[in-house]
Amino acid sequence: MTVRDRLLALVVAVCWGINFPVTAIALEHFPPFLLVALRFTLLAVPTVLLVPRPAIPWPRLLLVGATLGMLQFAFLYLGIAAGMPSGLASLVLQASAPFTVVIAGFWLRERITRRQAIGIGIAVVGLVVIAGHRSQVAALLPVVLTLCGALGWAVGNVAVRRAAPPNPMHLTLWMSIVAPVPMLALSFVVEGPERIGESLGTVFTLEALPSVLCLLYLVLIASVVGYGIWTRLLSVYPSATVAPFSMLVPVVGVLASWLAFGEVPDLVELVAGVAVVGGVLYASRVPRAGVGDGGPEEALVAPPAPPHPAAGRDVTTCRSGSNLSGRS
Repeated sequence: MTVRDRLLALVVAVCWGINFPVTAIALEHFPPFLLVALRFTLLAVPTVLLVPRPAIPWPRLLLVGATLGMLQFAFLYLGIAAGMPSGLASLVLQASAPFTVVIAGFWLRERITRRQAIGIGIAVVGLVVIAGHRSQVAALLPVVLTLCGALGWAVGNVAVRRAAPPNPMHLTLWMSIVAPVPMLALSFVVEGPERIGESLGTVFTLEALPSVLCLLYLVLIASVVGYGIWTRLLSVYPSATVAPFSMLVPVVGVLASWLAFGEVPDLVELVAGVAVVGGVLYASRVPRAGVGDGGPEEALVAPPAPPHPAAGRDVTTCRSGSNLSGRS
């Protein structure tokens, strides 16, 4: 991997890590369901006009959009709005990786290797410790909601693997057309027309400016720029070379949240978060032939941590040294 491309991978990790405190700021003005609807609407309109539809059946496209778009972001945004610290959310969302391995094992009959089982076990222990600690010192509901978001991401990962789109970036963009109408309807029913009207009616005020800029960041930087670079790197290098850079996302997320909000994770949560990331990284590492698990094997490439429609593009199962060109 060239120095330039390593720097580009670092840029993606920084963009996605900052995504978490940015989301928290956006939620200060927009309610969760409405924020999901607006984010995907701003992506869907230019996509329909400018990007060819991916050559996959409509049911598979709808499934990817419903899971990676609606379920992932609805639950994640609800969790943060309910009080989940944005830095901790970046750690807990790593649960999507072990969830993906387990779901792929049942749905696609993909073999779970010893390395993956060990990594999953470490990550699950870390998540249990975080959940147990939060239940003692704060509300548990935000953690549960964030885990539901990670589960939605994981199902979407496997759905994209199943769809096998010839151009993953087109699917990344076209899945955005699924969420706007259902999420706007949910927002109308759950959050109410009064709150929607207040959010949209004051969108051009000075008080709303930080949240509006953060919404644009989610669409342009985290989605278009971040996944544009990531997809390009995955088209050039083996996924096992690129994917470990995603483990830097929760590191950036925790640091960015500390700088933005003064969030300092408890020592227990920090140690458990390191266990989660370490378990995911161990499960995703492809061993050399004849080393560790006894030769080449199927290995999960861990997904990038930040919330985004293209999450599934990066999580797949591939053979050691293979080039990922098909779709997290």
